[in-house]
Formats: sequence, C-alpha cells, structure tokens
Amino acid sequence: MTTVAAEGLALERGGWRLFDTLSFTAPAGAHVALTGPNGAGKTSLLRAIAGFLAPAAGAIRVGDESPAEAQHLLHFLGHRDGLKAALDARSHLRFWADLHGGDGLVADVLERLGLARVADLPTRVLSAGQARRLALGRLLIAPRPVWLLDEPAASLDAGGKALLEDLIASHCAGGGVACVAVHEPLGAPSQTVRLG
Repeated sequence: MTTVAAEGLALERGGWRLFDTLSFTAPAGAHVALTGPNGAGKTSLLRAIAGFLAPAAGAIRVGDESPAEAQHLLHFLGHRDGLKAALDARSHLRFWADLHGGDGLVADVLERLGLARVADLPTRVLSAGQARRLALGRLLIAPRPVWLLDEPAASLDAGGKALLEDLIASHCAGGGVACVAVHEPLGAPSQTVRLG
C-alpha cells in the first residue's frame, strides 16, 4: 500500500517562502484535505508531491520513492481540464488509457461519469461541468494509488460534486490516497493539513 509523507518541508514560489517545517503522513486509505487561503501554498504542495516543484528544505516520499521516481504511482489533476477542443470525450479517455497504461473500459468510465450521451461530441461544446467530469476520467481510466487534486470541484454542480465525493471515497476505501486542495469541504476527509 502506498503512503505519502512530507517531513520538515519548506516550499518557495518566486523567492517567497510559502511555509516552513511542514510534516504529515497520509497512509493508504487517507483522504487529506489541504486547506488555507489563496496563496498559502496548496497548489505548490501538490506540485511538489507530484515532483514538479523542488522543496527548499525537507523531503517528500511517495511510498519508498521520491516524487521523481514515483510518477507511475501518481495522478495530478490541476486547475485546468487539459482537454483538446476538437477531440471528443471517448477519444480523450482512449488517449489517457494509452498514455498512462490503463486498461479501463471507456464505455464504463463514460457511464460512471454521466457522459455517455455526449461521448462523441467535441469537448468545445461541453458545459464547464461536463468538461470537468471528463477531466476526472483520467483518474478512472488508468488507476493509480495516489491522487493529487487541485480544487477538483470547480465548475461542478451538486450532482457532479456528489459524484466526485463518491469517487474519492471509493478510491480511499480501496487503499488509495487522495490529497485534495479545497476551499470548501468535499466529503469527509480523514485528515486536514492547514496552510497559511
């Protein structure tokens, strides 16, 4: 089972120290809510865990590996959906399955996300909520034990938020770890890391 741990972590952005000596451990099955005001370092912390940002001090471990060594264990979902406007939903899921080595069934994932009826439409005609649901599809089409989610409920309606909460709960119940940057509560996290 995979864990995520930070010890004595300090991060900087633009020469500005965001925080010092942050330590936490997210064991297998943990849903960690990262909270704090804008600019506190929630996104930077997720990026550091993903290996996109080097710590100013301290260490991060994903299982027994550094973030750079643990890419095969991680899914990072940032603010942007990362969709090609001309590509349809079904093609996006096939692409992510090929890219990430997934064997998820595209039709099942589309159904789970409530997108089966718009599967063949170009993403430029999807609503913002539908586009966000599609972006969440990469988590399902090629499962990985650690999810790093940056404000994943953005653009989702009440039904979409309930779906997201269920996806996170199911992932964690299966032994996965979800580190989720939030401004408002999203489900029932097992621990909260407050920044700022």
